[in-house]
Amino acid sequence: MDVLGISVTEWIGYLASFVLLISFTMKDVVKLRIVNTIGCAFFVAYGFMLETSWPIVITNAAIILINFYYLFLKKK
Repeated sequence: MDVLGISVTEWIGYLASFVLLISFTMKDVVKLRIVNTIGCAFFVAYGFMLETSWPIVITNAAIILINFYYLFLKKK
């Protein structure tokens, strides 16, 4: 399925890139990690949509775990 001549898989990739880019404009580290996690989740989905691109899936899943660690487990 294409939307505006672009496949849904590509749209997910563009959305992931955009969300990740937005996360790096944030000054609040907690908000940055939350938005970055959302972008990484889109990248994980994108990696699976590319007939499972393991480098994309593994890297972004690892970043999600790191973000969760700092958001929920790390004590200040």
